[in-house]
Amino acid sequence: MSIILALLAAVFASLTSILAKIGIEKVNSNLATAIRTVVVMIMAFLVVLLTGQLTSISSISGNALLFIILSGIATGLSWLFFFKALAMGDVSKVVPIDKSSVVLTIVLSVLVLGEPLDPVVMSGGAIIAIGTFILIGKNEEKKRFTGSQIYILYAILGAIFAALTSILAKIGLEDVDSNLATFLRTVVILVFAWAIVFFQGTYKEVTSISRKGYTFLILSGVATGLSWLCYFAALAIGKVSEVAPIDKFSVVITLVLSFLLLKEKATKHVIIGGIVITIGTFILLF
Repeated sequence: MSIILALLAAVFASLTSILAKIGIEKVNSNLATAIRTVVVMIMAFLVVLLTGQLTSISSISGNALLFIILSGIATGLSWLFFFKALAMGDVSKVVPIDKSSVVLTIVLSVLVLGEPLDPVVMSGGAIIAIGTFILIGKNEEKKRFTGSQIYILYAILGAIFAALTSILAKIGLEDVDSNLATFLRTVVILVFAWAIVFFQGTYKEVTSISRKGYTFLILSGVATGLSWLCYFAALAIGKVSEVAPIDKFSVVITLVLSFLLLKEKATKHVIIGGIVITIGTFILLF
């Protein structure tokens, strides 16, 4: 069941990236993240309300609550860096870097959670890392790092915090309903995201966002909410080292959609990198 949930999370995650790319056009990336988080929180709250888990908040231990809050902060940072990178670079280049967090997640799951060190998992993770380096290792214009490539750094930081999210969430999910934990985590992210928006003063731009922009931001928020609910449910019943790689398969779906829907250029190294990542993911699946 955890595999099916992780695959569903991957599908919705890929839709999130595509819809978000369209929605953040001419919209501050941090403001877009804050608006999207409102949608996710509403979805998470409705699920918790319908499942009758809202009353069990008082029974959550202080330790579990601490790690849920920390995972929420890590997720907020991951989102901010990811959508900043997405606003500056192509989806086909940003998403694979972000999804490379699976490699760090596997390492942390062994070191922190004590999950078994499986040679197959190590091999798949190494291949995914190689695929990611292929994607970011070649620049068609200049070989040195320039200001125009700063989105790569943002994407890498997003990947690091995404890996921390999975580890902290796994610890925080112990004896806590996954939907309730997702709701509490989203509340933390909401406060975090809007605090940044108010600090920057970009909240004033809310009224200037077009109807199209709001539509795609809301849709990407719905996709994110569905992805989260599926992913953390899978994480609650499965191993991090197995669930995370399946979820990250969304990179392949996203690459295809970015070529078909966003008309991004399918460069040679992007295609090769995507294929290598796909091979690594299938090794982890089987």
